[in-house]
Amino acid sequence: MTTEPANPARRARDFGIPFEGTPGPLNALTDVPGIHVGFSTVREETPRPGRRLPVRTGVTAILPHAAAAEPIPVFAGIHRFNGNGEMTGSHWIEDGGYFLGPVLITNTHSVGIAHHGAVRWMLDRYASTYEGDDALWILPVVAETYDGRLNDINGQHVTLDHVLQALDGAAAGPVAEGNVGGGTGMIAYGFKGGTGTASRRITIGGSPYMLGALVQANHGQRDWLTIAGRAIGRQLSQPDPDLAERGSIIVVLATDLPLGPHQLQKLARRGAIGIGRNGTIGGNSSGDIFLAFSTANQHPMRHKAGPMLTMTMINDDALDPVYQAAVQAIEEAVLNAMAAAQTTGGTPYDRCLIEALDMEAVARLLAAS
Repeated sequence: MTTEPANPARRARDFGIPFEGTPGPLNALTDVPGIHVGFSTVREETPRPGRRLPVRTGVTAILPHAAAAEPIPVFAGIHRFNGNGEMTGSHWIEDGGYFLGPVLITNTHSVGIAHHGAVRWMLDRYASTYEGDDALWILPVVAETYDGRLNDINGQHVTLDHVLQALDGAAAGPVAEGNVGGGTGMIAYGFKGGTGTASRRITIGGSPYMLGALVQANHGQRDWLTIAGRAIGRQLSQPDPDLAERGSIIVVLATDLPLGPHQLQKLARRGAIGIGRNGTIGGNSSGDIFLAFSTANQHPMRHKAGPMLTMTMINDDALDPVYQAAVQAIEEAVLNAMAAAQTTGGTPYDRCLIEALDMEAVARLLAAS
């Protein structure tokens, strides 16, 4: 096992980027009460015996209702903006309007072991729920993006232990960003990408709520990169690896607002606008998949609930500030991933060198406008 890099002291907004909206205290997904985030990270600079490429990959785990003694259904919605990617459990989210258990994000060739690990973890974590005579099943939510340029993806180096480490280590508090967890080997806009997060405060009907975003950013081309409305990617002097769009981005939105499944599906669709703020057009080879869920309206598992369920949800006419918060948080989360990321590759064993985005240079360009 390897440890994650420490959360950097400076994030994207610390470089003077004029983000809109008011973040929560951590400016992270964990600002939403009850949500924990964990990582398992593998970072190596030389190939393993018999392999040609180094291993740089991992697993990211998101736990709704992390402290609950049994699984709690969370209402959810999903949107596929561009479909060259995978998110398991999506058919049930579309039909049932909810999911149970954690959300995992990893690399493309590790979806299977992550799915297997999520099932194992739930069977162990909620043993009293799944060892009875109810004949229950588990449909984990596992998403992926492709890290094959910087990681020996075909070696399938993510193990069951890595999955369990991410799940067991999930915690509240600050969230590490950049080269961490599933984002370890990812590339965004020709720069080092990875894991990023942000949050926004919302007031609806006089009551305060929180919305958080977490992204695994592995998308875009250098000439598309836009920051604060400016085509920054074209102006930076850093070497351009000239990579065509062959990546993806996973966006997870969470909130404590009481939203119904149809509202969460509409919220998930705003992920396309959020990632578009930084310039991506959603290239043909990209998988741009967005999940939104709410921790409100807690119900027991359906087989334990009565024939009638009640719920509270906001009026659809009040959704615009929620959409706005989601777009703002996603835009910042992507740039937080890039600000925290560390230059990767360039060894004799690598296919390429991917530099971290020079945030000081970005700040100078924005100040000169």
